[in-house]
Amino acid sequence: MSLEEDLRNRSGDVCELCGATEQLRVYEVPPVSIGGVDGSLLGCTTCLDQIENPETIDPHHWRCLNDSMWSEHDAVKVVVWRMLWRLKGEGWPKELLDMMYLEDDLLNWAKATGEGLDESEKIIHRDANGVKLENGDNVVLIKDLKVKGSSIVAKQGTAVRKITVDRDNAEYIEGKVEGQQIVIITKYVKKI
Repeated sequence: MSLEEDLRNRSGDVCELCGATEQLRVYEVPPVSIGGVDGSLLGCTTCLDQIENPETIDPHHWRCLNDSMWSEHDAVKVVVWRMLWRLKGEGWPKELLDMMYLEDDLLNWAKATGEGLDESEKIIHRDANGVKLENGDNVVLIKDLKVKGSSIVAKQGTAVRKITVDRDNAEYIEGKVEGQQIVIITKYVKKI
């Protein structure tokens, strides 16, 4: 059985966040998914677009978190916590956050993308032009880079898709070049 089939069976063919039945797809919960059913959820396009593009959030859509926060599945609980944290300025999400309990390992997973930190505490990754980089962004190399421990030279102009930022160091991001996952220094890339 495929991951999508497993998630459809688990969720009853509905979005695990809002209950929608249309345009469902698999969402691996960042920053580094533990993989499989335990590290993923089935979400609708509306929910997933707003998760991936925080500037498009419609707070009224997320009233559904009142129900999904009680999910028995860890990936769902992590995403619910992150969304409640993003929306806490609305008032009602703060009350739900106060009711929600996550074990330490789940809370660490939920906070791994920087949710729950004040802006002053967040590590901010910036490209060569000073543009903020986030998980899932696409970048292009602005210099030829020799990949340590390999014979690969990542050429200037190479696009690196769906990067992952290093949550401990503002100068490092990760991405795939020629099928190999590598660490790249942010001053050698620009966001596309």
